[in-house]
Formats: sequence, structure tokens, C-alpha cells
Amino acid sequence: MRHIFGNLKKYWKSVLILAVLLIVQGFCEMSMPQYTQNIIDVGIQNKGIEHILPARITADEYDEAQIFMDGDQRKEWQASYVEDGENYTIRDLGKEEWKKLDKDLLTPVVMAYQLGHMSEEAFRDMVKKQAESAPVTAGQTDAMTGANVQANSTDAMAGANGQATGSDAMTGANGQADAADAMAAAESQIDSMSAEELAKAFHLDVHIFEAKDENGRKATYVDVRPAIRQMIESGQMTDDQISGMREEISSAISKTGEQTMKAMAIRYAADADQEAGVDVNSQQKHYLWISGGKMMLIALLMGLTAIAVSFFASRVGAGVGRDLRYKVFHNVIGYSSAEMEKFQTSSLITRATNDVQQVQMVTTMLLRMVLYAPVLAVWGVVKVYQSHAKMSWVIALGIAVIVGIILVLVVLAMPKFKIMQKLVDRLNLVSREILTGLMVVRAFGREKTEEERFDEANIDLMRTQLFTNRVMTFMMPSMMFVMSGLSVLITWVAAHRVDAGTLQVGAMTSFITYAMIIISSFMILTAMSIILPRAGVAADRIHEVIATKPSIVNPEHEEKPESKKGVIRFDHVSFRYPGSELDALTDISFTAEPGKTTAIIGSTGSGKSTLVNLIPRFYDVTGGSVTIDGVDIRSMNLHELREEIGFVPQKGTLFSGTIASNIRFGRPDASDEEVRRAAKIAQADDFIEEKEDAYNSFISQGGSNVSGGQKQRLSIARAIAKKPLALVFDDSFSALDMKTDAKLREELSREEKDATKIIVAQRVSTILNADQILVLDEGKVAGLGTHDELLDNCEVYRQIAASQLSQKELEGTRHAK
Repeated sequence: MRHIFGNLKKYWKSVLILAVLLIVQGFCEMSMPQYTQNIIDVGIQNKGIEHILPARITADEYDEAQIFMDGDQRKEWQASYVEDGENYTIRDLGKEEWKKLDKDLLTPVVMAYQLGHMSEEAFRDMVKKQAESAPVTAGQTDAMTGANVQANSTDAMAGANGQATGSDAMTGANGQADAADAMAAAESQIDSMSAEELAKAFHLDVHIFEAKDENGRKATYVDVRPAIRQMIESGQMTDDQISGMREEISSAISKTGEQTMKAMAIRYAADADQEAGVDVNSQQKHYLWISGGKMMLIALLMGLTAIAVSFFASRVGAGVGRDLRYKVFHNVIGYSSAEMEKFQTSSLITRATNDVQQVQMVTTMLLRMVLYAPVLAVWGVVKVYQSHAKMSWVIALGIAVIVGIILVLVVLAMPKFKIMQKLVDRLNLVSREILTGLMVVRAFGREKTEEERFDEANIDLMRTQLFTNRVMTFMMPSMMFVMSGLSVLITWVAAHRVDAGTLQVGAMTSFITYAMIIISSFMILTAMSIILPRAGVAADRIHEVIATKPSIVNPEHEEKPESKKGVIRFDHVSFRYPGSELDALTDISFTAEPGKTTAIIGSTGSGKSTLVNLIPRFYDVTGGSVTIDGVDIRSMNLHELREEIGFVPQKGTLFSGTIASNIRFGRPDASDEEVRRAAKIAQADDFIEEKEDAYNSFISQGGSNVSGGQKQRLSIARAIAKKPLALVFDDSFSALDMKTDAKLREELSREEKDATKIIVAQRVSTILNADQILVLDEGKVAGLGTHDELLDNCEVYRQIAASQLSQKELEGTRHAK
């Protein structure tokens, strides 16, 4: 996993920018629920009013509101307003001042609203309580029975100035009846009277008006505050009674819920504003437009940051992919044959393509989602805590369920993810083998067998992918079920709290949104915990290639020959392949000189190709030394060494492009004349000129659109066009016919007479004119000399020659020079 994060070091600036952008995006996303809550709770339910104090209030209401305030509350109230003609206007208050006033003045403002908006039924109950504490006078009894006699209002409320006994008061007669029966009769009489009749009967200074209730229906309300003020001024209501009423309201707040009480206080502020001439409807529209506009701006900012995040994340991901592909290719291009044998070609292709793509995709997701998820989760938890909704346990339950589901899926799927890349490697290996060897497959009638081998590898991969996909298909439905269930649970719990008055509808909506954001964040993190290990496996495979350094590298202290002639000397050279217990070459010594041809011949497996592969340092010797112009090739710069050698491999390899581009492969600046000269020496000019586009004719990948002999001749032309000091042919004439072979060697001797030529061959006819012939047998020198000398003193060479030529032909070759 560390390799995935290690790839980001180079892009730390972009990652830092991404972190800032993600914080901005998170701020915007976490602000949206709060604005939604404000629009519902403040904009719709509270008519755009955020605080309990009216923005403007009439002088009468200004005084009435202070009835149930204590000394400190009156000071705060009066300090909050400035006189504005017949009204009072709220002064400019700070956020903390508003917060303090909302808390300190909630109880008296709610009392002002309740007593100023008392329903008829509540008004009757108040009159009944007053009648119980102060017996009704005869005048009040007459008033209630429709008589013209009225009693003093003070007597009605306090029972002062000549109270009669209960029987006299209720019946006006001299006979006495039971007090309880009289009171019951009075209460019955009160229940049958309207608010106006009660106010008139008891001489109560109240204001009766009609207004719409919470359901939008017309209802009659009574403002009893003038009567209470009258009672306070007359001494009929004491400070203790006022304190008692405040305590009752405070108790109601704790039972009903602060949010409900605050909503009631805000309705008081709205009514007071309207009475003072404030256009509350216009104020509500203004609040909604402002809040909606802010939401639109935040949504726009969030969209822009999301685009920027995607841009930077994709750019970093693509950059990481590019860097990894470069590192893999740069490392592989420097591998010796030993490292190439360690990694299969199909595996290297998978690592440079599929594995890099996995890491690139996960890197992009990491920057876009994994960095964003913690920001949202932490911010969401903070917002939930600040909401005081006391439903955090619901979120904790949802997270626990999601983590449990993910753990089960991880346990089931993770082992399969680990082997999936190996199965991809195997499929690529089988595919490559079949496609590259298609002609052999057809020649031996193995189509059916190879199809079955491919199907086996394909089905193994399919089964693994099918298993992981089936397991992962449970993830999203399970997550959606948990999220939906969580929404239902939050709604159910919140509904009870809304009903209890401790939570508002908008707060419930925002809490659900915060909960979904938090749960989604944990879903992202847990889902990435499944994807990351697979990408981690891919990153480890890529790192394995990058960390495997080439065994053949430039020396720390390079040496250069004093003069470049092309003298190649093998001095007691031994070589053993990595992992082998036996030497492939043992004590090889000879010198190849400029202007001369050194031929190497031997039976199959004798070490001919191994020997010439040591010259350009495809491998390093394990004993002895190979020198060019007196300098050990291990002390030379690799590029300079290989610049001096024109190497033609045993298997001709061409690249997609034109014939000219392939011949110029070793020397891109070669002129057209030099290209034609090389092709002529290699006996390739005839078939090239026959083509419609001649040297501009297209060569497909691997040279599949030319024959084996043409491919070899173009490979030889490529080496000649390079103009090296030494030409090394590793059995490069095998696909040529005898006539072409002879003409090519003749042109080569004449046109490249100054170059050192080393030819590995199987045919004696190819090398019999060589200046010296090295005979190998089981990795050892069996003979060294001219053709004639070897026929005389080398049994191995005689056997090879006798297997290819008759005795008469052999005798004839002794004179061939």
C-alpha cells in the first residue's frame, strides 16, 4: 500500500491544492442542510423571523411586554430598543447579543404572547379560577343572569367592598344553600357566556379580537394583559403571584420543549411587527430569496470545486500512470537477458498496462473520494453534535452495521482479489503463446487443444471475477437498505421529538442529511478498503519490476580505448547462466581482428550464441575477460560499447514502420544512399525495388508481411548501415539460399573489409573462407584455425564437415580461398 502513496510524493503541490479544494467543497456540502433547515424553520414556519424580539413594536406593546419581566430583563429589553416616533425599533445587535436575548427573554415574551393571545376557553378557565378565589357578588350574578345591575370590576376580580356570603352572592336571596352547589351553578353560567359577555359581566379591561389559528381557521382570542396590569397596579396581583406565573411558564417550556416555545415567541414577534406596520409577508419573501440565493451560490461554488477536484485528481492519476509506465519501461529496456528471463514477457506487459491502470484508477479515486470522505465524516459529526438532536446513537448504529457488512464481504472476496492478477498474467501468457505461434499450432493441428488451454485460463479468470462480482453485488443493495432503514429510524425518533416540542421539522431534515453524509463517507472508506488491496497488489508487482535493477550497468569509472580499431579478444572466458550449476562456456580464448573474419561453428547447444551474446554485454562473463581494443568491456560505457557493434540476432526482428526506417534503426541520420548501399550488400535491394513503394514500403509489427529470408537480409542491412567497428552475425545466414549466402559474403568482404567480422554458422560452406574458425564442443574450444588446418587436426570439425559435404567436396574445399 505504501507504494501507492509513495507515487504521490512528486505531486505534493497538486495534492495540497486538492486538500484545500476538498475542504471548500466539504464546507459547501455541509452548509446546504443548514440552509435547508433555516428555510423550513425560519423562512416558512417563522415567516423569515430568526429571533424572538420584534424588529419594531408599538409603544403600548412595548409596555405590555414588560409586565412579566424582572428588573434585569426589563433593562435588557429597554436597552435593545430605541424610540422611533410612536413606535420602538430594535437597535443593531451582534450575534452574541441576539443569542443572549433569545435565551434571557424567552419566558416573559412567551407569557406576553400567551396572555395576549388567550383563547376563549382559556379565558373562561381564568375567570373560573378567579371566581373560586374571590366569591361572586350579587351584581355579578345579576350581570350573568341578564340583569342591568353591575358590580365594580375590582369587586369582581378581588372580592372586596362588601362581599356577601356564598349563598347571598349566588342567589341574591336570604336563604342559604350549599356553597359547592352555588359554585357549580356559577361555573355553568360562565361556560355559557361568550368572551365579550364575561368581560362585560366582570368589568374586565381586555381586548377581544379575531385571528387565524395554527391551522389557518378563524378563532377568537383575548388579550388579558390590560386587565392584569390593572390588577397589578391596584394591588390585586402580588409579585409572588407574578413569579408563580413565570415558574409555570418555565415549567411548560421544559415539558413542551424549548423549540416549540421559541416558535411561539417568534409568532409574538411577527404579530408585534405587523401591528407596528412592518410588512411581514415581504420580510418572509426577502428572507427566502436571500437564503435561496445563498444556497444557489454555495451550490455553484461546490460544483466549481468538484470540477477542479476532478481535474487535479485526474491529472495526478494520469501523471502517476505515466511515471509508472516510464519507470517500468526504462528499467526493462536496461534489463540484461538474465532479468528478462526472471520476468515473463506476458507478465511485464500486464504489469506495464493492466497493473498501472489499476494504480492510476485507484489514485484518482483516492484523491477524489478517500481524502474527501474523512472531511465529510468529521464535519458531519461536528454538525450533528452542534444540532443537539441527541440522536447520535442512530448514526453509530448505522456505521456499525455497515462496517459489519463490509468486513464480511472483505473476508469472502479478498483472497480472490489477490490471485486475480496472477490469473490475468496466465491468460496473457497463453494468448501470447498461441498468437505468436499460430502457424505452428495450425501446422500440427493443435487448434482444438490450444482452444481448450485458452478456455481453461479464461474460465479460471471468469470464475474468480464472477465470485468477486457476486460478492460485491451484495454491497450496494445492503448499503442502500441500511441508509433507507436509517432514514426511517431517524424520522421515527425525530417525529416523537417534534411532537414533544424539542425538535423542529427543519432540524430533523438537516439531521437526516447529515446522517446520510456521514454514512456515505464511511461507505466510501469501507468500499475503498476492498479496492485498495487489489491496487496494492498491482503496485507491489510494478514495484518489483522497478526495484529489480539491471545486473549489467555502466561502470562507476569508465574507460575508453586509446584508438578505436575493433580488436575483440576473449581471454580465458567462462560463463554460467544465473541459477545453473554448470558452465555454458569454459576457458574460451581467441582474438578477432579488424579486416578479418572469425567464424564460430559447433553442434547445437555448444554455446555459439552464448559466446557472441557476451560481446555486447547481454550477459557478463563469470570468469576471464572480453576486451575491445585492449579495454575490458565491463569498464566501457554501455552505449559507446554497443555503438561499435553491429549485432544481427539469430531471429530477425523488425519493427512497424517502413523498410527505410528499419534499416536506419541503428543510425537514424543515415542518408538514402547509405541505406541503399546497406541493402545492396545485404542482397535486399532486389526485393525492395520490386515493391511499389520501394524503401517506403510498410513493414508490419514483427515483420510479419515479409518472408524469413527477407527479414534476415533487412536485419543484416540494418547492422551494416550502422557502420560499426565490428559486425557480429549470430547464425544470420540460415534462412538464405546458398547463392544469396555466397553473394552476401562476397559483398561483405569487399565493402566492409576494414570491419571485424564474427560469424556464427551451422553450414560449413558459409565459413570455409574465414580467416579463422573457432570450433566449440559443449562450451569448450575444440579447435581454432583455418578450414584446412581444422580438417587436419580437429576431429569435431571433421565430423561436422563430413556430415554436410562428401569426401570429394571436402577435398575440393582445401583449395577454396
